[in-house]
Amino acid sequence: MAWNFTKSSLFLLISFFTITISRTTIASDPDILSDFIAPENQTPVNANYFTYTGMRGIFQKSVDTCTTTKATKAEFPVLNGQGVSLAVLQFPPGSVNPPHYHSRATGLFLLLEGVLEVGFVNTKDVLYTQRLKAGDIFLFPKGLQHYQYNYDHKKTAVGVAALNSASPGTVSLPSSIFNSGISELVLAKSFKTDVKTIKKIKTATRTP
Repeated sequence: MAWNFTKSSLFLLISFFTITISRTTIASDPDILSDFIAPENQTPVNANYFTYTGMRGIFQKSVDTCTTTKATKAEFPVLNGQGVSLAVLQFPPGSVNPPHYHSRATGLFLLLEGVLEVGFVNTKDVLYTQRLKAGDIFLFPKGLQHYQYNYDHKKTAVGVAALNSASPGTVSLPSSIFNSGISELVLAKSFKTDVKTIKKIKTATRTP
């Protein structure tokens, strides 16, 4: 299903980029002593180096699960040293972006379309949740686990996340816990269950 953006949505997106750029002054990445970091063995640099086309057409594609399209240093090398990255998240009806955290970045999330439940847990195990509508912005503090859930089982949702690091360090909790090689016995004891249950969870959380 294609995404339908109104003029107000585009205005919010432009405002969002402005906020993101202003946040780079307090970015967690080290400052660089040049305008940008040029790629090795490529001279002269032209405008193509500052252009990322990896998100072309994504709004016209339907997705079956929560899908994140990233523009980090890995995908867009010019971001190296700039202290900023971006991600577009697409949520089919009823889908969830599982609990995860960014070890090196604060996340500023703008919902462009649909409705979402979002939340994060602080270091005192306090859960903060909110239900967002299109145009709402929510902050995910750096290093805290958080999630997004499209509780509308009929409509899609889409959002943009700006992060103040070119390499945010995203860690998915289900994958990092159950598919990292930690002993099944250790996991069973940690979650006060049995190895058989852990095996089932590992199978369910394994990336296809």
